[in-house]
Amino acid sequence: MRRAALRLAAAAVLAILLSFVLALARHDVSLGTDWRTADRTSRGIAPAPETTPEAVVQVYAARAVRWRGLFAVHTWLAVKPENAEAYTVHHVVGWNVRRGRPVVVSLSDVPDRSWYGNAPELLNDLRGPEAEGLIPRIQRAVESYPYPHTYRAWPGPNSNTFVAWVGREVPELRLNLPPTAIGKDYLPRAWVHRAPSGRGVQVSLFGLLGATVAPMEGLELNLLGLNLGIDALVPALKLPAVGRLGFSRSPAGPGGG
Repeated sequence: MRRAALRLAAAAVLAILLSFVLALARHDVSLGTDWRTADRTSRGIAPAPETTPEAVVQVYAARAVRWRGLFAVHTWLAVKPENAEAYTVHHVVGWNVRRGRPVVVSLSDVPDRSWYGNAPELLNDLRGPEAEGLIPRIQRAVESYPYPHTYRAWPGPNSNTFVAWVGREVPELRLNLPPTAIGKDYLPRAWVHRAPSGRGVQVSLFGLLGATVAPMEGLELNLLGLNLGIDALVPALKLPAVGRLGFSRSPAGPGGG
């Protein structure tokens, strides 16, 4: 039993080390970007409000700023009620702590901006009556976030803790955060909760050690905030730093999952 446990631990450490090597070999993270001049333009993913009267709810992820992008992504939500002229973007920004402001920011903004040079990935895309019905509930979840004045890049609470909180409060979002969303496993007020997707179960000790078993997340192990796992329904490995290796899941929404 002890030998098997040691082998498992060694395999996990090896997988983590290989993940960081693979992440360093990638070229999709802007490590040396000056945030003051970094690209913040739209990537043309979100439908334009002037040509899309229906309600829209979207969730995005992009690699974090500079060196943090090797390890983690930043996630956010964007909502547009029916016939609204603009999107409202909800997310957490850590630099507000230094200014004595709440970390949760909800502003009218471009939903699909690059995150300081790093391209966003669409995670969820809900439209029409389904989206319209969720927008008030998303707003309530945003307002009830339990850490409005606290931010820790590791192990949380951070931007991914916030989006995971909204997912648990509004399970109809069917939120499936990537393994690089460090902080998503930081559970407010409990050690056991449902997974961010709203289904399955998650056990976590302050975001540092735990596991998730759920239809959308598959099996994930959290070691010191780093995620390793496997998705059996849409076959893929989940690795720290790298993210998902295998078949891609479509964004949750009409025809997605």
